[in-house]
Amino acid sequence: MLAYTTSTRVLSRVASAACPSRVPAVRALLSAQQASRSAAFSSSAAFHEAKLARTGLYELHKKLGGKLVPFGGYEMPLTYAGTGQVASHHHVRNECGLFDVGHMVQHFFSGPGALAFLQKLTPSSLSTLTPFSSTLSVLLNAEGGILDDTVVTKHADDRFYVVTNAGRRTEDLAWFEAQLAEWSKNEAGSKGEVKHEILDGWGLVALQGPKAAEVLAKLVGDGFDLQTLTFGKSAYAKVKGVECHIARGGYTGEDGFEISIPPEHTEAVTEALLAIEPTQPAGLAARDSLRLEAGMCLYGHDLDESVSPIEGALAWVVGKDRRASADFLGAERVLKELKEGPPRRRVGLIIEAGPSAREGCPVLAEDGQSSIGVVTSGIPSPTLGKNIAMALVANGSHKAGTKLRVSVRNKIREAEVTKLPFVPSKFFRG
Repeated sequence: MLAYTTSTRVLSRVASAACPSRVPAVRALLSAQQASRSAAFSSSAAFHEAKLARTGLYELHKKLGGKLVPFGGYEMPLTYAGTGQVASHHHVRNECGLFDVGHMVQHFFSGPGALAFLQKLTPSSLSTLTPFSSTLSVLLNAEGGILDDTVVTKHADDRFYVVTNAGRRTEDLAWFEAQLAEWSKNEAGSKGEVKHEILDGWGLVALQGPKAAEVLAKLVGDGFDLQTLTFGKSAYAKVKGVECHIARGGYTGEDGFEISIPPEHTEAVTEALLAIEPTQPAGLAARDSLRLEAGMCLYGHDLDESVSPIEGALAWVVGKDRRASADFLGAERVLKELKEGPPRRRVGLIIEAGPSAREGCPVLAEDGQSSIGVVTSGIPSPTLGKNIAMALVANGSHKAGTKLRVSVRNKIREAEVTKLPFVPSKFFRG
């Protein structure tokens, strides 16, 4: 996951060459999505007028020469002095980079009703997770649209650690509050009470890259073997003598860890990680290009409240047992789309050389005339040396190898649907 916000101005991939749709049919096809997105951007703009929040690493970012920009209501580093986006991107792919993701919202849901409550809000099979294992999931509205994407970690049947996106904090917390109130009124008596705790102030850093385990191993306490912590697993362990929550995974497609750190120790633990070669600080710009190469979604761009998990190519988050029980919010639409197919699907595109396609660029059929969708994210890939993008396209035009066209700066360019991820993932599975 990662993170995953509605702000567009902080990323050069959007700001440098936005490509507004000039094809009415595209707007008709995706009007609900674009309306939702406009509302999200308005919400994001309000953050810029208010005082921006800071993570516990704000002073460290300044000391390291971070270029701080507004992102999800926070001042966050886009890049760092002396290291450009592309160099930082390659360093994470080949060595080890550290990202501050402390702007994301960390939660605990606990109590006898926690499992049933979260299984109402998500379509995932949380009951089958083993202790201290996790899954990517989505929070769904009653219509089956995605309110947010999230990582849910099960510590026990009565305790779950949940991470949601900074750019959706206001919406998510209001929604959780409403759902908890309804649960307390109608369900708690038979299924159990639920307690919700927000870990405000806690640090969260993502150590990513092929040498991440080598770096972290030098700081974890004696007796803890990182080899036992495979992708999707988590544990409590000491890092530089501080008890932290360590989850193996991330938002880059590389091996790595997301480390939740008590507020009073966030800066010290982070500095200790950065002091170990070859770790370098990495910012939002590299994070965005890495996640796009990994085929991972950015909420407010590739996903929003109009997009279902089936349209978003996330059908795998809908558990088999949940399909049978159909007892989660939005189940009617989700199950119908699983059976009959959705009207549109998220796909990967390889686009011919030239200016890269950006969010909003129209996607056309091979004839270059018929409008079939819209680009949701796009960059020149540092790893592949090609223009890549993700798009929502009409069902039937989503299969790998399908020839399409994309309108980039009023010029029609050749494109081909490709399987995601663009760059193979290197998660550690033991």
